[in-house]
Amino acid sequence: LSGPFFVTISGVTPLSQPLPLYTFPLLYPQSLPISPSKQIRGKVMSRDFSLPLISRRSRQKPRNSFILPVAALAIGMFVAFRTLSSSSFGNSRLLSTLAATRVQIPSISGVGSTRFSRQASASPSAHKNAPFAPVRKILQQPGGMRGLTSCRANGLNIDLTGKKAFVAGVADDQGFAWAISKCLIEAGAEVSLGIWVPALGIFKKSMQMGKFDESRKLSDGSLMDFKHLYPLDAVFDKPEDVPEEIMNNKRYAGNSDWTVSEVAKLIEKDIGKVDILVHSLANGPEVKKPLLETSRQGYLAAQSASAYSLVSMVQNFGPMMSEGGSVISLTYDASNKVIPGYGGGMSSAKAALESDTRVLAYEAGQKFKIRVNTISAGPLGSRAARAIGFIEKVINYSYNNAPIEKELTAMEVGQTAAFLLSPLASGITGQTIYVDNGLSTMGLAMDSPSLATAEEPEKVGA
Repeated sequence: LSGPFFVTISGVTPLSQPLPLYTFPLLYPQSLPISPSKQIRGKVMSRDFSLPLISRRSRQKPRNSFILPVAALAIGMFVAFRTLSSSSFGNSRLLSTLAATRVQIPSISGVGSTRFSRQASASPSAHKNAPFAPVRKILQQPGGMRGLTSCRANGLNIDLTGKKAFVAGVADDQGFAWAISKCLIEAGAEVSLGIWVPALGIFKKSMQMGKFDESRKLSDGSLMDFKHLYPLDAVFDKPEDVPEEIMNNKRYAGNSDWTVSEVAKLIEKDIGKVDILVHSLANGPEVKKPLLETSRQGYLAAQSASAYSLVSMVQNFGPMMSEGGSVISLTYDASNKVIPGYGGGMSSAKAALESDTRVLAYEAGQKFKIRVNTISAGPLGSRAARAIGFIEKVINYSYNNAPIEKELTAMEVGQTAAFLLSPLASGITGQTIYVDNGLSTMGLAMDSPSLATAEEPEKVGA
C-alpha cells in the first residue's frame, strides 16, 4: 500500500438496531491478523466477519428506508476492493484477505545500516510467539557513505515544501550536516549552505567533478542541489572582529562577506526569510590534549567555534526567521560524561552548547517565536570526527555496548533533525535529543575485561 486509507460506512441495518457511522483503517504498519469475531470495538457488522473499529460517531436515528445506506456500503466495499486489488494483496477477495492475511509492511529506507521488514504470514503460532519480531536483513550501502541512502520513509511524511533552510557546517558528503541537508531537501525544503571559507573551493570542485553524485541521489533518482553556497567562518561576528593575519591568509583570499552578520544579510537579500537554521559547527584546536594540558587560548577557541557560534547565529538570523521557525545544533555526550581523549575544552564547549540551547529556546522563543533544540549524536566515522584520532575505537565501543547493536548512520540523525525542524515537532523546544542507539542510557560497559573475570552473583531464591 502506498499509504493508509479509510473507508466510511454509514446507514442502518436491516435489523431493528441502527448502524452507527464507522470508520475503519486498512493500515500496513501493525502487521496484526484480522480474524473473525476478534478485536471488535463497537457493533459487529455481520455474523461472518468483524473489523477492528477505531472511531464511531453518535448513533443515528432509524430511518424508514435503507436503500441509501446499502448503496453507500456497496460503494465503500467496492473502493476498498479495487484499492487492495491493485496493491501487494493481488486479486484476493476482500473479506478473505482481511480475515486471514497479515499485511506486509514496507521496509523503511535509509534508517541505519540494517533494514527491518515484517513478512506476510498466516501462521498463528508465529504471530503468537513474536507478533512484532522483525526479520533482520543486512543491506550493503552504496558508495562510501555509512548508511546514507534515502531518508524518505513510509507512514507520516514530513512536508517542508516551500520552507527555506540554511545549514552551516557542511564540508563534504560524509557528515551529519550533509545528511540533514539531504533529508530537508527530500521533504521539499530549499537548502542553502554555509561552508568554512578554506573548504569552500574544495567543496565546489568536488561537486563539479561528480565526487558527491552517489551521495546526492534522492529517492526519486535525481541529484539534490543547493540554492546557494556561502563562505562562512562563524568564529567572527562582524568584519571588524577579523584579525589581520586571517584577512591576509591565502586560504581566505578571493572570498568576502563571510562573517556571521554578513552572511545573514546576504541570505536575507537573496532568499528573504529563513524557516530553518542548522548549526553543525565545532572546532577545538587542542582537542587531542587532556584538559590539564589545554591552554587558555585553546580552551576559549573551542568555546568560540563550538558553542558561542550558535548564540551568534541566533542573534543574527533570529530577526529574519519566520514565526514558528526552528533552530537545531549538534552536540555530543561528552557534555556530561567523561570521554578520555576528547579534550582541549571540547567537552566543556558541548556542555555550554546544551545549556545555551535551553536559554535560547526561552529567549528566542519569546522574542522571535522560534524553537531551539540540539541533537546529541552517537559516534560517526566522518572526516571531522577522525580529527580526535580514535573514532573507530569509539564506534566499536558503541556497537558492543549500546542497547541497539548496530552502527549509527548519519541518515538516522538527519531524519531526526528533519522531524525536529518540521511542524510535527511544534511543541518541542529547549531539548537535547539523543540519537545514539541508546548508548547514553548505559552505565556499565558490557565488554569490559573486568566483567569477563568477575564471578556471577548468586541467584536469589524466589
